[in-house]
Amino acid sequence: MKSILRICAFAVLALSSARAEDGKWESIFNGKDLDGWTPKIRGLAYGEDPNKTFSVSDGVMKVSYANYKEWGEAYGHIFWKTKLSHYRIRLEYRFTGQQIKGGAGWALENSGIMLHSQDPKTMGKDQSFPASLEFQLLGADNSMRMTGSVCSPGTYLSIKGKEDKTHCIMSTTPAAPLDEWVVAEAEVHGGKLIKHFINGKEGIEYTDTKLDENDGDAKPLIELQGGKNDLTEGYICLQSESHPCEFRKIEVMILDEK
Repeated sequence: MKSILRICAFAVLALSSARAEDGKWESIFNGKDLDGWTPKIRGLAYGEDPNKTFSVSDGVMKVSYANYKEWGEAYGHIFWKTKLSHYRIRLEYRFTGQQIKGGAGWALENSGIMLHSQDPKTMGKDQSFPASLEFQLLGADNSMRMTGSVCSPGTYLSIKGKEDKTHCIMSTTPAAPLDEWVVAEAEVHGGKLIKHFINGKEGIEYTDTKLDENDGDAKPLIELQGGKNDLTEGYICLQSESHPCEFRKIEVMILDEK
């Protein structure tokens, strides 16, 4: 019996190792500049960022409002150049300093990784958020907040097989204090299944991702897809929502799925 158990344990270990090596982590942020990344900020054309909201120093991508005279609802996103469908993404993030005056209360220590985002070139000049699935990143804000939740600008999804159009659905992973680095990771299987992890712990999973037929920003995208609202691919982008934050060690693993 012990021999059989050893053989079974070895088989499980071998299978786990094989799965771990299906893909390879690749850095998509070089730590030196924003090569491959392009901003889209509300009120500005794609690629414009006169206030240097996004910059790089000391190996870190920084989201800063030091050059802003006022917030002005200048919600921004910085997009990675490549559209993806089946992949994993992981990075480290933290919140720093103070929120810029005029920022919304809900945006305090708040940012996100947008998954399956629309092409930034299709966004309206004054569009605040791309149609996408947001892997929400929060700081603790001296309270018990959860980070790693999912929000759905222009989209919706299913939880445990049931369609859910709630804008933000809570995860089960606690947020960290200001200035503390946190590892965020998403596992994305097209439109079938997406999981969010914080510091290696799964906080939420959801399925059947869709563009919202009733959303003004999503409707033109559905038309481009011939009337279909399936959301199975898109771009990755990182948010600027009025509280300074930093990102580093941004990596992607392509999953070999069809």
